[in-house]
Amino acid sequence: MDETGTKWTLPAFNAAEFTKLGKEQTDALIEMQRELAKLIEQANADWLARMETEREFASDLAGKLSSARTLPDAAKAYQEWMARRIETMTKDSQKFFADGQKFVASMNRLMSPGRGSGT
Repeated sequence: MDETGTKWTLPAFNAAEFTKLGKEQTDALIEMQRELAKLIEQANADWLARMETEREFASDLAGKLSSARTLPDAAKAYQEWMARRIETMTKDSQKFFADGQKFVASMNRLMSPGRGSGT
């Protein structure tokens, strides 16, 4: 009671609703972690493949340089290697930007209001 004599009561605690809310929140968190893990795994696989491409470029350049008999042949090998690298770097930056957009879109979708509330 307070000083005016009014009796205060606590609102009814609904354990089922509380449990349901906790489960929904947990399920949403698990889904978010799964989706982010998939995005990270794909990005990791892409970058591993990119490193293999880089290894192939270096191996190819080494082979061409070792077989070059003249300075113009060596310069041509370097020029071809650099052109391939620039093309690959351009693709890498586009891929990085696209992956970033996927990540942001995923986070926006997963963190949107009403997520996990059954709506």
